[in-house]
Amino acid sequence: MSGFLSSAKNYVTDKIANIKKPEAELKDVDLSDVSRDSVTLKGKISVNNPYDRSIPICEISFVLKSGGRVIVSGTIPDPGCLAAGLTHLDVPVKVPYSILFSLAKDIGADWDIDYEMEVGLIIDLPIVGNITLPLSQKGEFKLPTFSDFFK
Repeated sequence: MSGFLSSAKNYVTDKIANIKKPEAELKDVDLSDVSRDSVTLKGKISVNNPYDRSIPICEISFVLKSGGRVIVSGTIPDPGCLAAGLTHLDVPVKVPYSILFSLAKDIGADWDIDYEMEVGLIIDLPIVGNITLPLSQKGEFKLPTFSDFFK
């Protein structure tokens, strides 16, 4: 009997390991909005759902780092569903100016802000359960100079 259970367990494990999973990519991080107290960045995610049905997204978690330090982190609970095929998601990240001022050393060196954004897209696959698609993007934001304002 234990041989049968072991065989069944191996069969199920093999089938679950080879199940198609959605593929995601963090395409870009752009400046979205500037207000009196903060800057809002927008991470653009592209997700390819291989199934012919929509898949619920449980949560999107994000961490924005600069110079190895965490600038801001958070979660977006229950952001909706992934439609069959290609879906584009936006992840808004609000960064207070007080935090940006702490990056003066990085800004003063080359007049830009180097960043790394990490996103965890947690989706609920039937039978398998929740899986996390880890995404990351590194880049830099060039800051405007005085001459940029007069062009």
